[in-house]
Amino acid sequence: MTETQVPSERTRLKRYHWLAAYDRATIDAIIDAALVCQIGYVVEGAPIVTPTCHWRMGDHVYWHGSSASRMLRAQESGVPVCFSVTHLDGVAFSRAAFDHNILYRSVMAFGKTELVEGDDKKAALEAFVTRLAPGLWDYARPPTEQEWKASKVIRMKLDEVSAKVAAGLPEEDEADMALDLWAGHVPVRMVTGAPVPDPKLRPGIAMPDFVTAFGL
Repeated sequence: MTETQVPSERTRLKRYHWLAAYDRATIDAIIDAALVCQIGYVVEGAPIVTPTCHWRMGDHVYWHGSSASRMLRAQESGVPVCFSVTHLDGVAFSRAAFDHNILYRSVMAFGKTELVEGDDKKAALEAFVTRLAPGLWDYARPPTEQEWKASKVIRMKLDEVSAKVAAGLPEEDEADMALDLWAGHVPVRMVTGAPVPDPKLRPGIAMPDFVTAFGL
């Protein structure tokens, strides 16, 4: 994929087109900053949107789940899907009720699924765990063969993708700006709390560094 993505008719923003971003750096940053995505697909003629964890490796986004998952069974043969992530960054309050708005970053991508198998699947799952918390893969018990078999990995190439970034306040009419009414925005962000140990932990087990550093 080139540094600047050429939009397709499905990914080209038509309304509020000035909020569009087609460059790879913006798209990758939005995908990588999210822990959860939404996957839209069709099963037996009915649309379904499933939230799931994702990760990116180069030009592909990946997601995984149980081998018994209806979502993954439907996708393993290669089906069209819509992948999306959204970050809520704030709420904008305007002088006119019509102009209140949401500040956000989002990505939408269209593509066809691909089943990941063998050593590629193992490498992808290791990358997912490491992305979640660097050091976690080496710290935890390795998967058993049965656990490998019970896991399924799907990926989609990021060929048809665009981002939309609403970072500024909406423009207001000059007449509204003359009103004695407050306007501005309230930032919204996700924060992590203090780690909570499992009450069943045996005494003396130290908290690993990747837990204490999570969210910093």
